[in-house]
Amino acid sequence: MRNQPESEAGSSSAEASPSPEWHALYQAALFETDRQMAPFRIAAAEKAILHRVRELFVVNTDHIEEDQVLEDALYALRALRNCVAPEANAV
Repeated sequence: MRNQPESEAGSSSAEASPSPEWHALYQAALFETDRQMAPFRIAAAEKAILHRVRELFVVNTDHIEEDQVLEDALYALRALRNCVAPEANAV
């Protein structure tokens, strides 16, 4: 039986939520099929991730792994935005 994902096991994050809201919004953005709705989903996910980054900024525990996951998620959302709306980014 497995209670926690391996990436979270051993992480001492009393302040960290194991399945934060940003992750649900991130997945919704990744799997959005409506190209008109995708930019809104991406923006909502980015906002939630940045909120989590600010929460972790004041936490005195080790959260390097979560920082990396958040950074990777932001990078993926920016890449997704460029794929979904390349004409909006073209000059």
